Amino acid sequence: QVQLVESGGGLVQAGGSLRLSCAASGRTFSTYGIGWFRQAPGKEREFVAAISWTAIQTSYADSVKGRFTISRDNAKNTVYLQMNSLKPEDTAVYYCAAHVGLAWTAVNEYVYWGQGTQVTVST
Repeated sequence: QVQLVESGGGLVQAGGSLRLSCAASGRTFSTYGIGWFRQAPGKEREFVAAISWTAIQTSYADSVKGRFTISRDNAKNTVYLQMNSLKPEDTAVYYCAAHVGLAWTAVNEYVYWGQGTQVTVST
């Protein structure tokens, strides 16, 4: 069993930066790939980024490629999402989850979802 807790969200102006953290409890954390998703009001949850358990493989949604960077520190049981050049359309609740399937981008390939952290980007 793994429990994930997101933090680091907040209110930022367009063009600004935030770093989200996904802290895990459980001894098996380092064996899971971890993904970040986001959900805006009235919209479906969408894939943002993912990282393999070795950190060798990463994947990004086209909408964040070049602006967001995912990384992990298995010694600290934490995955990070560095978000730069933020845009108002990045406003959403951001969730992390453990990857258990094959497809990086599919919501149903993930388990152990955190409670989410709100990111609001103002114009």
